[in-house]
Amino acid sequence: MGINHIAIIMDGNGRWAQQRNRPRTFGHQAGVKSVRQVIEGSVKAGVSHLTLFAFSSENWNRPEEEVSRLMDLFVKSIDKETPELNAKGVQLNFIGDLSQFSDVLQHKMRQARANRPVQTRMTLNIAVNYGGQWDIVQAARSAAVQMLSDGLSPSDLDQKWYQQHLCLSDQPPVDVLIRTGGEHRISNFLLWQSAYAEIFFEDILWPDFDQAALQSVIERFAHRERRFGQTSEQVNA
Repeated sequence: MGINHIAIIMDGNGRWAQQRNRPRTFGHQAGVKSVRQVIEGSVKAGVSHLTLFAFSSENWNRPEEEVSRLMDLFVKSIDKETPELNAKGVQLNFIGDLSQFSDVLQHKMRQARANRPVQTRMTLNIAVNYGGQWDIVQAARSAAVQMLSDGLSPSDLDQKWYQQHLCLSDQPPVDVLIRTGGEHRISNFLLWQSAYAEIFFEDILWPDFDQAALQSVIERFAHRERRFGQTSEQVNA
C-alpha cells in the first residue's frame, strides 16, 4: 500500500530546548535538521507530496521574540534550502495566508515557488499562517464569488466543485498524518484534506524525529486497513 501524501505537525521544538536549558528558538533551529531528514526519507520512500505545518495562524500569539526569530529562520532556510531541494527533485510550495508576512519574506516565498527542479520527484508544501478552518472559509468565499459570477445556484455546489477552491486542491488527499511531541490532537491542520488520513501520534519530540522514525510510521501504515466507509469484507473482496 503506497503513500502519496504525508502531512506532519512538527511539535516539540520548545520542549526539546527547555529540556536542555536552552531558549525555545534553539529547538526551532534544531528542528530544521529533522525537516531535512524527513524530506530525504520521503523522497527515498517514493512519497510524491509532503506537507509540513511550520507556522499556524494561532502561532502569532506566541512571545514576540520567538515569532521574530522564527521569521528570521524562515528567511535563512528558504535562501539555503531551496537550491538543495531543487537539486534533489523537490518542488517547494507554500500554503496559508501569506499576506500577513513581511514583503521580504513574501518575495522569497514567491521566488522559491518559482524555482523548479529539472525533474520533480516530490512536492514539499510548507504551511505557514495556515489553519484548516481558515482554509475552508476562504474556499467558501472563493466558491461563492465564482457562483455569483457564473450565475450558478446553491444546488450546483457539490463536494468535488467546492474542493477545487481549497489549498492543495491539485494534490492527492493526505494518506498519513503524523504529529510528534506526544499530543493527541490535529490542531486545525488540513481538516478537509485529512478526512480519511491514517493518524500517528508519536511521543518523540520533533528535533529527534529522523528517517528511522519516519520509516517506522511508513511500515506501520502498511499494516493498516483503509476502508473508506466500507467493511473489511468489501475491501478484501
